[in-house]
Amino acid sequence: MSKRTVHFKIYRYDPDKDEKPYMQDISVELEPSDKKLLDALVRLRAKDDSMSFRRSCREGVCGSDAMNINGKNGLACLTDVDSLQQPITLRPLPGLPVIRDLIVDMTQFFKQYHSIKPYLVNNDPPPERERLQSPEDREELNGLYECILCACCSTSCPSFWWNPDKFVGPAGLLAAYRFLADTRDQDTGARLDNLEDPYRLFRCHSIMNCVDVCPKGLNPTRAIGKIKDMMVRRAI
Repeated sequence: MSKRTVHFKIYRYDPDKDEKPYMQDISVELEPSDKKLLDALVRLRAKDDSMSFRRSCREGVCGSDAMNINGKNGLACLTDVDSLQQPITLRPLPGLPVIRDLIVDMTQFFKQYHSIKPYLVNNDPPPERERLQSPEDREELNGLYECILCACCSTSCPSFWWNPDKFVGPAGLLAAYRFLADTRDQDTGARLDNLEDPYRLFRCHSIMNCVDVCPKGLNPTRAIGKIKDMMVRRAI
């Protein structure tokens, strides 16, 4: 593969000098080794060092380089740059306050995540080694624990856009069910009480935007449905 030029339209906003956001048209020449969108962004950053975005692992593990790519949330490090229609339009994740350019303030997202107590609660005396599960019980957690907290799902959800202070969001609810489904956890009642609210859980209308954008292939909508079933069963 030879060198090629890629054209971008990128959301720019520096609160220290810009009155309002604007879209910048910019192009960059990529080397044959530049395969991912993040590679192109690194090239752009070298060309214009005022451009701001988050990145870290480059392997789809940290979730820090999540952004809106041609209208769909995703990770820059996992997105093949040559698969994208040009000009490639990049915007910050929708629904969260913009700090600068493609960097958003994740405070509300993590506030909702922490509100569901994303840790094991077990009041039995600690065993000498780990708390055991059967292989079957452990298998129930597959598809629940792999979330990397990139926020692609929650920021694709209209309910989270409208009520970010009330609706937990797909990422938080996926984590909630991860512990509700864990046979070692002893806090089921309190966890369900915490979600017993018109907004925190039931604001999800199963439109499945979260499933469509998850870079790890997870299904928050299914997990949310399981929590709703638990709520109904305990109310009968």
